[in-house]
Amino acid sequence: MSPGTNPTAASQLPRTVIEPTKGWVSLKIGELWDARELLYFLTWREVKVRYKQTAIGIAWVVIQPLFSMLIFNLFFGRLAKLPSDGVPYPVFSMAGLVPWIFFANSLSSAASSLVTNSNMLKKVYFPRLAVPLSAIGSGLVDLMVSMSLLFAMMPFYNTAPGTRVAWLPIFILLAIVACTGTGLWLAALNVKYRDVRYVLPFFTQFWMFATPIVYPSSLLKEPWRSVYGLNPMAGVVEGFRWCLFGSRSVSPSMLVLSACTSAVILVLGAYYFRRVEREFADVV
Repeated sequence: MSPGTNPTAASQLPRTVIEPTKGWVSLKIGELWDARELLYFLTWREVKVRYKQTAIGIAWVVIQPLFSMLIFNLFFGRLAKLPSDGVPYPVFSMAGLVPWIFFANSLSSAASSLVTNSNMLKKVYFPRLAVPLSAIGSGLVDLMVSMSLLFAMMPFYNTAPGTRVAWLPIFILLAIVACTGTGLWLAALNVKYRDVRYVLPFFTQFWMFATPIVYPSSLLKEPWRSVYGLNPMAGVVEGFRWCLFGSRSVSPSMLVLSACTSAVILVLGAYYFRRVEREFADVV
C-alpha cells in the first residue's frame, strides 16, 4: 500500500476471489461473453500467425482444396469412376472438401491450442474456453475464401445454386458445432495426454473416408444410410450439396441425426472441458 492511502477506502474496493471448481460445473457462458473482446483478438492473432513468414501466405487456403480436388478427380472421378449424383465430379468433390478442410484444420488447431498458449494459461485468469474457440474461429476466414473458390468453379461446370442456397448458413453452423464439440474434447485431452497429437492425423484421415466426400451417401441403402448420420460431418457435407446442387438423394433422417449428434458432442465436450480446466495450469 502506498503512503497516504486510506486503509478504510482500500478495504472497500471490490475484490474478486478465484477458487478452483469442484465436480461438474456450469459453463459460465456469461463469463465468456464478457471476454468477447479477448476472444476477438485471440482469433485475429491466430489468423495472422498461421500465415506469418509463409512464401505465398493466405493463398494456401486456395491451394489446399484445389489440389485435393484435382487428385480426387483423377483417382476417384476418372479412374475409379465413382458416381456423383449427376453433378460434375470436380464440383461434387469440392463441395465436400470445403467444409471438411475447415473441420480438419480447425480440429488440429483447437487440439493443440492450450499447449501452444501454455504460458498465458499459467500467468493470467480468463475463460479457458476462449483459447480453442479462437482457433476454430480463425478457420472461418479460410472457409469463406475456399467457398468463394467453389462458387467461382460452378459456372465452368454449368452448375448454379438455386434458392436452397439460403439454407447454407445452417449447415455452416452445423459444421462449427461439430468442430467445436470435438475440438473441446481433444484440446482438454491433449493437455494431459500428449499422445493426442500423434493419434489425431490417423483419426482425421479415418474420419475423412468415413464422410461422403469422394463418394455420395446414396451408395448406402436404408437403414444404414440414416445410421450414417451418427457421423456429424456426413450431414454437413450432404447438406452442402443439397444447398448448392439441389441433390434429391439427401436423407432427411440422416441430416437430423447428424444435427443431434453434433449437439450432444458439443454439450458433453463443453462440460468435460470445464470440469478438467482447473488442472490445465498445473499440467500443461
